[in-house]
Parts: sequence; C-alpha cells; structure tokens
Amino acid sequence: MRLNESTAVSTTKVLLVPYKRHHVPTYHSWMEDPAIQEATASEPLTLDEEYENQASWRASHDKLTFIVCQPLSSAPAHVSSIPAGGPDAPERMVGDVNLFLYPDEEDDDEAPDSTAASPRFCVGEVDIMIADPRHRGKGLGRAVVQAFLQYISRNLDGLMQEYAQDKDMPTPPRLRLLMAKINQGNAKSIALFKSLGFEQEGGVSYFGEVKLVLRALSTFAAELPEGYAELVYFRSSQAKDELN
Repeated sequence: MRLNESTAVSTTKVLLVPYKRHHVPTYHSWMEDPAIQEATASEPLTLDEEYENQASWRASHDKLTFIVCQPLSSAPAHVSSIPAGGPDAPERMVGDVNLFLYPDEEDDDEAPDSTAASPRFCVGEVDIMIADPRHRGKGLGRAVVQAFLQYISRNLDGLMQEYAQDKDMPTPPRLRLLMAKINQGNAKSIALFKSLGFEQEGGVSYFGEVKLVLRALSTFAAELPEGYAELVYFRSSQAKDELN
C-alpha cells in the first residue's frame, strides 16, 4: 500500500519499515530456503521476479507490508525520523509482516441487495515471517504482531480509504475482523495469536491450517507496545536510486 511508504514503526523490541527495493536481495535469499517456501506456501522466484513483486506490493491497495528489523539502538522517544538503508541494512533485517484485505463473504448473506461496488465490510488476514532463525523463539513474533496491530488500529481510516479508492467504492467499508491462517503443526504461532485475543474458528482445513479470528477489534490498541512511535522513513540525499 501507499499508506506506509514513508512510515516506519518503532518499539523498544522491533523496527518495522516499508518494503523497498534495497530489501529485495535479502528477501530473495530468505525465500530460496525450501523450509520457508513450504511454510509460506511460496514458489521459488528469480531475483528479477522478486523485484517485480516488490514493486507490485508497493502499488497494491489491498496489501500492507513491513520489513521486520532489529530495534533502533537509540530510544524511539528521541527519534522522529530514520533514513533508508541504515537501521534497515541487510544485516538488521529479520523477516516481514503483512495485512491482506479481502471482500467480506458474509456481506452477501446479510445484505443480498448490496452491490459489489459498495460492500459494507471487508476482512483482513495477518501474516508474519521471522526468516532469520537466530531471532526465533525470543518473543520477537509477539512484539511484531503487537506493533503491527497498533499501526492498523491507528491508521484504520486511511487503510479503508485507500482500499475503497482503488476499487471505486463510494464509501469505504468497515473492517469486520482480522484472521490468521496457521499450519496446524505450528503450535508456537497458534499460541502467539491466541495470546493476543484471536480465537480458533472451525476445525483444521483441507490444507492443514487452523483459522484464528479476532472480531473484537477494539482490542487492537488494548496494550500499547513499549516505546511505540511512528517515524518518518526517508531517503537521504546521499542514498542511491536503488533505495526507492
């Protein structure tokens, strides 16, 4: 999405930055790992294809993406902006987190006379990957999801407006719920989302996934991550075009 193209999210435990071109080589190296391909149900891509994906995701109005990085060394309270290519250098990148927005299938059931051009609701799917194994099992995933949900909560109107404008909707829809689809064998991820208020809906799917849902959207901001701040993310005058 365009919404976060100049915004970074910082807490004492994690830094989230918009997915930019200079992140692609590291991201591509992660996605060459067969285990990550299996966990994310992804097909291997060439580096050129990965660059095309990055550009597509940035322009997409229904996909919000941040690259997960190690936290800033300076206290977020004393920082108002960060330059691209510094705090998010390749050695500081550890994963990504995404929100996918979809039409709400329940709209048709509840309001048969509604049109596809003006749905009342949409739903969001949250997806997180800690690609660097050195940073797994340390509570980073929880810190990432908390910061991400906080950002969604604070910027929900902008999210819905961008989603609606792209689809020529006269009125932005409301976000009915958030969901996460997790492999049934990934007990740690299931426990993580449940600890943040998500509840399992239904059984295990045909694809071996568990669907966890958060309907009480007011719980987004129930717990403010320590040091939470939204910072200006900019390209310095010395940066090369590859940072775009």
